Amino acid sequence: MDLSTSYLGFNLPHPFMPGASPLADNMDSVRKLEDAGASAIIMRSLFEEQLIAEGLATAQSMDGPAESFAEALSYLPTPDDFVLGPDEYLEQIRKIKQAVSIPVIASLNGVTRGGWLDYARQMQEAGADALELNVYHVATDPDETGETVVQRTVDMVAAVKKAATVPVAVKLSPFYGSLPNVAKRLDAVKVDGLVLFNRFYQPDINVEDLEVVSDLTLSNSGALLMRLRWLAILAGRLQADLAVTGGVHTSLDAIKAVMCGASSVQMVSALLTNGPRHLARIRQEVAEWLEKHEYESLKQMQGSMSLLKCPDPRAFERANYMHILQSWQSA
Repeated sequence: MDLSTSYLGFNLPHPFMPGASPLADNMDSVRKLEDAGASAIIMRSLFEEQLIAEGLATAQSMDGPAESFAEALSYLPTPDDFVLGPDEYLEQIRKIKQAVSIPVIASLNGVTRGGWLDYARQMQEAGADALELNVYHVATDPDETGETVVQRTVDMVAAVKKAATVPVAVKLSPFYGSLPNVAKRLDAVKVDGLVLFNRFYQPDINVEDLEVVSDLTLSNSGALLMRLRWLAILAGRLQADLAVTGGVHTSLDAIKAVMCGASSVQMVSALLTNGPRHLARIRQEVAEWLEKHEYESLKQMQGSMSLLKCPDPRAFERANYMHILQSWQSA
C-alpha cells in the first residue's frame, strides 16, 4: 500500500512521526524511532526564555552586575531545569543528523523575535532540515488586543522565514478569534506548514496550601476532535501543509486526521505510553485499513472529509451545533 505523503517539501514514505517531546532527547530512543519507521524526527522545543537567560548572563559577565538581572532570572526556570541548553541543543542536532537518514526538525518555542533569528540560523547550520516554531502565548494583558497578538506572530514568522532557508512550520494554538484568518496570514508570508495544535497545560489549585499546581497529563483520543474540525476547515485553502499533533493514539485516529487533510501525523503521548514500536503498529494498521476499504493510496483518502469535500459540510459548521443541542433527550 502506498502511504507516501509530502510534508514541508519532503517526500516521505508515510506521515507518521514523533512530535516535539523528550523522545528525541537520547540517541538510543532516536535510533529506536527510526527502526520503528518514523518518517522524521522532531526534537523537543528550545524555549525563547533559555536564549533570554543566556543573553542576560552574557551581558552581566561583560558589563558587571545589573539591578534587573537577578529579578529577571527569578521568573525563569534555572538552567538545570532544562534538559538541553542552547549549546547542547545544537550539539544534539548534529548527533541526530549523524545517526539517522530521515529529516530532523528542530523546534523553537516562544512569542517574540528575541534571539530566534540568530538561533534559527544556528539550528540550520547544525544540520536541522526544517524548523518548527511553537507559538505558545497566554494573553493576560487586557490592554493588548487580539490583532496585536496575531500581528506579532506573523511578523516573527516572516522574520524567521527570511533568516532561514530550510522549511518552517508553525505550531499554533486554537485560541484565536479567527483561526482561518491567522492561517491565511501565515500562508501569505510563505510558511511551509501549520501544526494543529500545541497544548495549553492548565494549572490547578491546591486549596490547602494556596499554591498553583502544575501537572502534565498525557492526551487521549478525545483531544483529537477539535483538531479534526480545524484540519477539515483549513484543508484545501492554503499552500502550507497541515500537520496534526495531539490525540492520535490509534490507527483510526490517524485515518480520521488524514481524511480531514493532515499531511503529517505527529504522536507523543501514544509513543511515551506504548514505546516507539507503536508507530510501526499504527503504520501497519493504516495500510491494512486502506487495503480493506479498497483505497489505492493514502493520498486518495487525504482531505476527503474536509469542509470543501465532505458530503455534509454542515457537520463542521454552526448547523451541527444547533442540531446536537436540539437532539438531546433526558432519560
